[in-house]
Amino acid sequence: MAQSIPAAHPLAQYLSHQAEIDAAIAAVLEGNRYILGPQTQAFEQEFAAYLGVRYASGVGSGTEALHVAIRACGLGPGDEIITVSHTAVATVAAIELAGATPVLVDIDRLTYTIDPSQIEAAITPRTKAIIPVHLYGAAANLNPIVDLARRHNLKVIEDCAQAHGTRYASRDRVVGSYGDVSCFSFYPTKNLGAIGDGGLVATNDPVIAEHLNLLRQYGWRERYVSEIAGWNTRLDELQAAILRVKLRHLDEDNDRRRALAAIYAEQLAGFVTIPIEPMNTRHVYHLYVIRHPRRDALMQFLRERGIGTAIHYPVPIHLQPAYCGRLAEGVGSLPETERAAQEIVSLPMYPELSEDDVGTVAQAIREFAAL
Repeated sequence: MAQSIPAAHPLAQYLSHQAEIDAAIAAVLEGNRYILGPQTQAFEQEFAAYLGVRYASGVGSGTEALHVAIRACGLGPGDEIITVSHTAVATVAAIELAGATPVLVDIDRLTYTIDPSQIEAAITPRTKAIIPVHLYGAAANLNPIVDLARRHNLKVIEDCAQAHGTRYASRDRVVGSYGDVSCFSFYPTKNLGAIGDGGLVATNDPVIAEHLNLLRQYGWRERYVSEIAGWNTRLDELQAAILRVKLRHLDEDNDRRRALAAIYAEQLAGFVTIPIEPMNTRHVYHLYVIRHPRRDALMQFLRERGIGTAIHYPVPIHLQPAYCGRLAEGVGSLPETERAAQEIVSLPMYPELSEDDVGTVAQAIREFAAL
């Protein structure tokens, strides 16, 4: 049947800020600057300030943010980068796009983010970086990762595609401000979503920042003169203008997501495995991911009642045909990753979701659990 409660609803986000977004778009259309103009510059400054970092460079997508960040750190062919298999394929695709080699390790069973205890054994003389992925709106456990990276002279590249506004370490800093560089996606369903593709790379390092700005536009410092080989991956003015509007509402929208998550948690505890919020962190619930041993049957039950769901992610990257064999040396499987992929399901979650709809979803899940 048709979904009456979709899993994601980016149109609702536009409608909730329609007047502001329409005015911002009109200003760009009338402004005669459509690429790397004043809207992009202002958004970069505002988002850098939000993160508490010095530099930010808008790019064409979250995948390109990771790709350009890796290259701006001086990494490429012959270098290994440790990350997880339980992530959007963009994380690994970007590593290979840069010519580097992904080395995949397992996740923590409770948070679904990289397990710091698995990293050190995966380090080889070729290892040059770690990419912790902040997944579902939860922060990866950054302190031991950063400490380990410093001991081994490795770069930390934060994948923040699902963590706009997530806080870590006594909640005093947002993620994206801990590593050497951080990468964001503005895909329409994100907590901070464009109406189209977009991404951003942030850093406190002036050398990396300069390299980022060269790489994203053909290596130009002087127009039409390529100082280094680069690409065309730019955040356009329309998306930057839309993102400036939505950034003003990000914390409010994240608070709303947290309020809806609290309702889910209250009504689903004891019926399914609900997400946790590690101590001294602030989850922003990009996705509300539960776990059930009869996941596929549960999804069908909800589908028949007009409730949309999704799986993030159904096939671990190391088991996908394009990326087999990217495990750390001597590792035959990633048991926590593989087990999670069989049991997780993402429930409807977006700021415009009503409390009544959350109650409807929770009631259906309780009915299923009683079968």
